[in-house]
Amino acid sequence: MAHFAVVAPALYSHVNTLSVLARELVARGHRVTFVHRPDAAAFVKDARIGFHAVGLDSHPAGSLPAMLARVANPGSPLGLRRVILDMAASTTMLCRELPAALQALGVDYVLADQMEAAGGLVAESLGMPFVSVACALPVNREPGIPLPVMPFVYEDSERAFKIVEGSTRVYDWMMAPHGRAIAAEAQRLGLSPRDKLHECLSPLVQVGQIVPGFDFPRRQLEPHFHHVGPLHAGAAAPAHTAQELAALLPPAGDGRPFVYASLGTLVSNRFGLFKRIAQACRQQDAQLLVAHCGGLDAAQVRALEAIGDTRVRDFVPQLAVLARADAVISHAGANTVMEAIATGTPILALPVAFDHPGAAARVEYAGVGLRASPRFASSGELSRKLRRLLDEPGFRQRMAPLADEIARAGGAPRAADIVESALGLQPAPRQMASHG
Repeated sequence: MAHFAVVAPALYSHVNTLSVLARELVARGHRVTFVHRPDAAAFVKDARIGFHAVGLDSHPAGSLPAMLARVANPGSPLGLRRVILDMAASTTMLCRELPAALQALGVDYVLADQMEAAGGLVAESLGMPFVSVACALPVNREPGIPLPVMPFVYEDSERAFKIVEGSTRVYDWMMAPHGRAIAAEAQRLGLSPRDKLHECLSPLVQVGQIVPGFDFPRRQLEPHFHHVGPLHAGAAAPAHTAQELAALLPPAGDGRPFVYASLGTLVSNRFGLFKRIAQACRQQDAQLLVAHCGGLDAAQVRALEAIGDTRVRDFVPQLAVLARADAVISHAGANTVMEAIATGTPILALPVAFDHPGAAARVEYAGVGLRASPRFASSGELSRKLRRLLDEPGFRQRMAPLADEIARAGGAPRAADIVESALGLQPAPRQMASHG
């Protein structure tokens, strides 16, 4: 069978999501190896999935935590520039190191995260077929569609199109250091000129976690882009017994609303925001379960648990919790948003960074939730918006067709089917029988 290399940003959420697809491919008899800086090995939790370290000189072991801290809290325009320079340095390192690594490993194909240009650039330079995977909102561009990082709701008007055009120019100016890295490596690898992420995508096959009904109305998406729905990275959380799960969830028939709050794995150190969320839930006499993903210390956990009826854990089985929750308060990360829709759980989106503003805008556009500022929204504002999510049936009603769309999308099994078909690989009999 085939050997796949996975090239993704050194971010837990992206590696965790792609690990779901990797496990599906491994179950079909393929071999999968993540390739990145040494510290990223800690994000690969499954012993069946390989890891190969590159960049030991420029990105040595122990250097990733400082980079992640800058990503989580850039703090200023200079801090943001430092994050963009980190992205550029990572792309440059991978473009320099991947060719020899892929050849030494005997890799046949590349699974390239859309957010890391190096996977597509190197695969193309080697004449190696590759698959682009959108773990977050797709970076595929078209006129009138706001970029994933932008907070604008889609509007079919000349004014809105001009806003999108102007904001795109500003974004490209800000991302110039990364663009220069892409351009330099494309030239060095002998490729046609390019300097943006969306110019490094697979011409063969692309898959993404969202479904069309959640995105803004696209008219020019590539025909080889496939919406497969969430890859359910939450399934990779530590296993919980029935007794442990029962201890996390409120007893049946309690009568009070149950709210789940998570800010994901990268920006979950925002104690002040969690505190306002807990105060808002107390104002609504709601039970709150917080998953802080390791972002809070013991004293902060105790302080949160002293506010109303609040329980705090590091990680929880997110899908199971969402299935029981009456509402979710989230940073609007793609995984949490899609899993909330799949379970019919209305969303209060508090977009912090990255593609969170774009996801929050889509939450509002689809009518499946509300959004508020994570910096400026008071506990009172959060309380009022939470009350609307709990009281107004329209949010769940509008979620129903999207949940059906997600159920039909196929997730990781369909993604693996698409990958195998596009690459001319014969699906294993078990998978053919299971998925048609």
